[in-house]
Amino acid sequence: MLRKFRFRGFKIYQDAITFRREVIILVEEHFPKREFVLRDQILRAVTSIVLNIAEGADRGTDKDFALFLNHSHTSLNEVVACLDLALGDGFIGGELHQEFLLKAELLANQLTAFRKSLISKPLK
Repeated sequence: MLRKFRFRGFKIYQDAITFRREVIILVEEHFPKREFVLRDQILRAVTSIVLNIAEGADRGTDKDFALFLNHSHTSLNEVVACLDLALGDGFIGGELHQEFLLKAELLANQLTAFRKSLISKPLK
């Protein structure tokens, strides 16, 4: 693995990419094309999760990196809010909503744990 792109070796980065792929499929299959604003918002938010992990990994200190992980977490919150709107608007059913909330919660737990580890035991 290239040391310069250390984020590529982080499980949280790979899991965030997987979650993004799953959200893209969900949007394509269940969100009406006419709902451009909600479709665009959820896709930008889920992409931001991944990009903030990558951007933060190259910061000067792990404390700075932890801040970017916090940004990823707030983008994840935004994805969850979009899922709630999709449920309320009838684009997805309760079972699918719960499935994605569980995936989001697992990712949120990983982000929180990684952030805490960077703050308590910084590598740089």
